[in-house]
Amino acid sequence: MATRKPSAGTPAKSGFSTARSGKGFWPEGIVRVGLYARVSTHDQQTLPLQLAAMRDYVAKRGWKTAVEIQEVGSGAILRPKREELLKAARRRELDRIVVWRLDRWGRSLLDLIATLQELASLGVGFVSLSEALDLTTPSGRALAGMLAVFAEFERDILRDRVKAGIAQARKEGRPHGRPPSVAKYASQIRALAKKGLNKSAISRRLRISRTSVRRFLARPVPRRRGELLSV
Repeated sequence: MATRKPSAGTPAKSGFSTARSGKGFWPEGIVRVGLYARVSTHDQQTLPLQLAAMRDYVAKRGWKTAVEIQEVGSGAILRPKREELLKAARRRELDRIVVWRLDRWGRSLLDLIATLQELASLGVGFVSLSEALDLTTPSGRALAGMLAVFAEFERDILRDRVKAGIAQARKEGRPHGRPPSVAKYASQIRALAKKGLNKSAISRRLRISRTSVRRFLARPVPRRRGELLSV
């Protein structure tokens, strides 16, 4: 019996999904994983340990590593390479993200919960090896719920501290809130500029940012009422 061949305009089934990973097509059923390792600038000894543990975990489960991120830097700053991994998750290029420990991923409890909730909404699993946390399991989701409660508690504490600080500042007559607008120094900025001081010198003299001085001087000078424009 003759076998029907696919027509020229119809691609033959190859067993590959149409989802791309950034490195071509992946077979259907393969779990695509993103590994994220981070160390501080002054302590990079644990980087090989983190990577070895995550690679072993992925290999034992038959998953495939789609992307491997190594980030070095302080925990107090933004993590651009972590953001790249999140962007890949948003593009549906990952099924799981694996980290060595939770503090390698989250800058704070609030940041940790926010990113975990986003990954959950995207359908991307999250695994932390040291805490044996797998958000694709019922116990993992329960732990994530508990962390969310603590994060809300932390928000309340911060909110109360801010309110208490404002109340105390008002009681003592100290300024609080946003710093005064550069318009407060308008006459002084113009006077110093007429004297020939540059923007950096003006900013140092008035203790305001150079950018604020530059933007202020770039504005057109308001004319007095009834003043005619010179031609």
